[in-house]
Amino acid sequence: MEDRWQPFVRLTQLYFSQKQRTSNGPIQTAVQVFSITEQASVIFPTMITMSRLDRNLQQATGPNLVSIDRIRNLSELLTAESKRLILECDSASKRMQQDANKKLDQRLRDIQFLKQELEGKLEEMTVEIDSLTELKGRVEKALEACEDPLRVTTLCLEERMKRFLPDRLHDEVDKELLMEKGVIEGVSSLLQQVLEQIAEQIRLNRSAKYHLEKDLEEKFKAQSIDDSCTLMSNHSIRSHQESKDNKMIPTSMAVTPEEWEDFSDINIAKAEQQKTNSLSLRALVDSVLEQTAADLQRQVQATEAAFERNIKEIKAAKRKMEDQLSKILSECASQQRNREDLLQAITEKEKFRNVAEARLCMRSQRPGKELCHDPAQTQLLAEVQQHTAHIDKMRVAVAQSEEKLRTLVCCQVELQKNIEIKAKSLYIDEVVCTQLRKPVIIRNF
Repeated sequence: MEDRWQPFVRLTQLYFSQKQRTSNGPIQTAVQVFSITEQASVIFPTMITMSRLDRNLQQATGPNLVSIDRIRNLSELLTAESKRLILECDSASKRMQQDANKKLDQRLRDIQFLKQELEGKLEEMTVEIDSLTELKGRVEKALEACEDPLRVTTLCLEERMKRFLPDRLHDEVDKELLMEKGVIEGVSSLLQQVLEQIAEQIRLNRSAKYHLEKDLEEKFKAQSIDDSCTLMSNHSIRSHQESKDNKMIPTSMAVTPEEWEDFSDINIAKAEQQKTNSLSLRALVDSVLEQTAADLQRQVQATEAAFERNIKEIKAAKRKMEDQLSKILSECASQQRNREDLLQAITEKEKFRNVAEARLCMRSQRPGKELCHDPAQTQLLAEVQQHTAHIDKMRVAVAQSEEKLRTLVCCQVELQKNIEIKAKSLYIDEVVCTQLRKPVIIRNF
């Protein structure tokens, strides 16, 4: 009987060895079972023949136990294979769900990246719109500031026409006043055109901002949906299906990932272009404001030059003396500090000398033969002499510093007296000659 069961044992060992070597899924396993069955029918004809004889012999005596046992073994194999199939399918389902979760996470990262890009660009556009609005206010103020100088210039021309005949000449002052009037009118016209350009650029910036905000809103909704998808599980999907009727979007209505990314890139590129245009416009307007202010100031100064030639000379002389006075005061303070430093150094040197003299005095009290002129004694004597020489030199430097300080004080008094004279002359000339143009002030905006 043991020889009869030996082929079945070999068949079982062959099955399990094939099962350990393969892991390609339930389909290939079924093929392997079929292949093993065929091999068994070919390799073990003896077993099949003996089984038929046993079945014929036992038909009269009772049930065929060998056949029943074989059927039971095959059933057990099928049960084991079914369990393995269930496990493999479950593992494949979990793996596919994990892959889907990874894709969703990657999608969320992509959305978050684009959201950050859009939010950054939106913030830049908001700042740029605010900057342009502020710049527009500056231009409006500059335009308003041109009204008063134009009125004063016109008034000056009218007042000069009231001069008596001998002095009613079309002189250099009249030429400068007429040129100043033309400059102010040209600046006003230019600033009006600049205002229109700024208003148009603000409109374009707001349009780009609107598209960024719209894109961000859609990105936020998509992110919320994908977040919900990420949180879904096998336990929560039933309640989700019961609570909401999901509608699948047709594939023809969906966009490709490249189109999806290009859409945001286009919005970002448009916003970047408008930002570049805004920066260029702001730089241009700043330059225009600076240049127009400089032109107005230059022309006003040119007009005033006809009235203030003498004032300029007085101011130049007064300015030079004030600069010289500032240098003299600085030098006086420096020389005063130098004197104090020298006195402080003398005090410190005297302390060093006193220490050396005290040491010599104490060493002179050594008893008997210990009172020798050793190297320490020699060093102390030299130290006292050196300190004394240094103190004498610094006292000479103190005397020289005090002499220089007295000289500087005399120069200071003289400069202050001359500055007061120039200030009085400047007050007389400036008040008389510039009374009409005193309200004219050109500011930078």
